Amino acid sequence: MTFEVTSEFVEKLSKLIELRKDSAIKKLFEDVHYADIAEVLDEVDFDEAIYIIKLLDSEKTSEILTELDEDTRLRILDNLSAKEIAEEISEMDTDDAADIIGELSAERQRNVINALEDIEHAADIKELLSYKDNTAGALMAKELVKVYETWTVAGCLRRIRGQAKEVSRVHSIYVVDKKERLVGRLSLKDLIVAKNDQKIADIYISSVDAVNVNEDDEEVAKIMSKYDLEAIPVVDDNNVLLGRITIDDIVDVLKEEADRDYQLAAGLTQDVDSDDSILDLTKARLPWLILALFGGFISVSILGGFGDAMSKFPELFFFTPLIAAMAGNVGVQSSAIIVQGLANDSLRGSLFKRLLKETILSLFNGLILSVLLMSAGMLILGFNFNVGLTVAISLISVIILASLIGTFVPIILDKKNIDPALATGPFITTSNDILGILIYFLIAKLILGF
Repeated sequence: MTFEVTSEFVEKLSKLIELRKDSAIKKLFEDVHYADIAEVLDEVDFDEAIYIIKLLDSEKTSEILTELDEDTRLRILDNLSAKEIAEEISEMDTDDAADIIGELSAERQRNVINALEDIEHAADIKELLSYKDNTAGALMAKELVKVYETWTVAGCLRRIRGQAKEVSRVHSIYVVDKKERLVGRLSLKDLIVAKNDQKIADIYISSVDAVNVNEDDEEVAKIMSKYDLEAIPVVDDNNVLLGRITIDDIVDVLKEEADRDYQLAAGLTQDVDSDDSILDLTKARLPWLILALFGGFISVSILGGFGDAMSKFPELFFFTPLIAAMAGNVGVQSSAIIVQGLANDSLRGSLFKRLLKETILSLFNGLILSVLLMSAGMLILGFNFNVGLTVAISLISVIILASLIGTFVPIILDKKNIDPALATGPFITTSNDILGILIYFLIAKLILGF
């Protein structure tokens, strides 16, 4: 049965904390998953959250900390001593430990690492902290099962039992040479059926996918997705095995990237959420709003330049917002599809063929929409044929241009190593609004002759 955080559960928990019924609180959380407990901590008062964290054993609370919202976790860590944080960190895999320690100040990082009793664990965490953000090195964990090609099967099995105690999930067994260089992987089936005196060199599989420690984390995600990998080893420039990246870490990368792309497309310049301060939200939104304001000012200036046309053919005015809106909508549709293809690494073929396809598609859509619009304008609103023809041709032209811009811009940004999601929001909408209005009145001037 799925656990649900109800008001009754929270009230009961608060009452137990008030009465200091520690045994009852522990029993209450005995069979509750750590992710659900993290959800509970987000619902209770902060002082109660601290009380629960300090009450439960580190084996469980270490998992809870990794699931908490970052702001909540930082507040909790601020109320724990370096020794208490070290106790939590000692129960975590090195990648999770490095992520959490990395959120602390430099001084607190040193104090926590110095408080760790396991010297090897501390050294591994320091190594992970030394890698650049958003790289395979910063994402990997040091825990893995590693065997040497010179070992016998019997010796290998003994050593694997010892290593596996430190690894929560054994996805693969990696084979290295005497210089710690990755040479292959070991099938558990082949290991079990092999004779005890056989050498690992005789049974390992030399084909193994690996990523460089400096590889971008999004590229790692693409590789693991393409080959359906649950884990992938990480090596340095000399092919020395350093660690491994598991699928749960990749899911986090994909989620963060999707959040960033969504916010860029919505016109936010940085990572924010609804609970952030007014100042942070303003800084994230204001740049794009200024761009939209600037774009609107240009549109107004264009309209001002065609004042005579508006006085001679006032019916043109009624279609101005429609033309601008269609330009923005078509541009966002085209760019969204391209950005999705770039993100999934599924975009294939030449740029010319892509643009040609978009041109044909937009021409087809534009013809249908323009016929509907021209018919409605002439039959329902009573506009003359020339005005209807002006609006129809303008709509087709705007749709074609907007789709080409929506296709072309994300691809160019991607080639320049700029996040293509930047193109899907106010940038495309504003630019197409301006161009749509300009094209509309230029075509009107040619047809209506003002």
